[in-house]
Amino acid sequence: MKSITRREAITRAGQMGTALAIGIPAENAAQNAKPETQHSATRKLKIVVAGGHPGDPEYGCGGTIARYTDLGHEVVLLYLNNGQWPKVKGGAPASTRLAEAAKACEILKARPAYAGQLNGNAVLDAAHFDEYLKILQAERPDVVITQWPIDQHRDHRAICALSFDAWLHMGKKFALYYYEVSNGEDTLQFSPTHYVDITQTEPRKRAACYAHASQTPDRNYALQDQVAAFRGIECGFKRAEAFVLQIQSPYKGLPPAL
Repeated sequence: MKSITRREAITRAGQMGTALAIGIPAENAAQNAKPETQHSATRKLKIVVAGGHPGDPEYGCGGTIARYTDLGHEVVLLYLNNGQWPKVKGGAPASTRLAEAAKACEILKARPAYAGQLNGNAVLDAAHFDEYLKILQAERPDVVITQWPIDQHRDHRAICALSFDAWLHMGKKFALYYYEVSNGEDTLQFSPTHYVDITQTEPRKRAACYAHASQTPDRNYALQDQVAAFRGIECGFKRAEAFVLQIQSPYKGLPPAL
């Protein structure tokens, strides 16, 4: 029996913990935690990246979004709300947040879309589940990447629940992935199953995040870049983004390693 290092044991334990949380067989979790090296489809894909607010998809997987669009795939950034927050609480108006999102999407060559809910007031009831389902049915995605179910912000947890419910109602026909944001500060208990090398697209990710100028990008991007550097160490790249693949998804569908 091949011996393993202490670091390998800790890494595998974390991967198995995630496997138990979302249903991936524990015995396969460690071997599945790897960078993408092959693309699952030669045809052009439709990818929807869902986030609680403008900026969440960009911070969590902006490098991967850029990789997708560089390969000619269509990417939609689907925001649960427009990010508006009262000025008395230090927030920005909807006009500012919408303009920032449009600029970020232009940098990433993606298209913005909105689910029409209110910042900080996510509603999960039958009507809102049905409305969100209709949005995804109209988009007909091959891949949906959404936020992790154990995030500290309720809007993040809400977009995850809506996306998972749509995946179920659409017959599990698209690949469903989860991404992390500010691991440890927001996302908790996240152990990846797959990685994407973003070394070459990190500058565009940075530019897209800084397009959200009202959201203190100096602080927020520094934290997210630390996460990307750490994920890169895990999988052997300078910078990487990490994902968890939902079991029973039909294929992987992530950009291949460069």
